[in-house]
Amino acid sequence: MATHKSAAKRARQTVRKNKVNTSRKNAVRSFEKSLVKALATQDAKTMPELLKAFTSQIMKAAQRGLFKKEAASRKIARLSSRVHAALGTK
Repeated sequence: MATHKSAAKRARQTVRKNKVNTSRKNAVRSFEKSLVKALATQDAKTMPELLKAFTSQIMKAAQRGLFKKEAASRKIARLSSRVHAALGTK
C-alpha cells in the first residue's frame, strides 16, 4: 500500500494507464486477426482497407510505446507482402 500521497496518485495513474494500454493492444491484435482472416478467405475487397487500418493502429501503438517500432514495421511488412501477393500487385 502507498504510504505517501504522491505514491497513491501514481498507483491510481498506473491502473488507469494499464487499462488504456491493454485495450489499445487488444484493438491492434483484433485488426491483425481480421486481416489474417481476410487473407485466408481471399477476400480481395476488404484486404486493402484492413491493411490500411492495421498499419495505422499498430504505428500509433508503437509511437505510444506499446510495441517496438521495429516490431511494428516488421509486422506491417510481412502482412503487406502477403496482401500484395494475394491481390497480385507489387
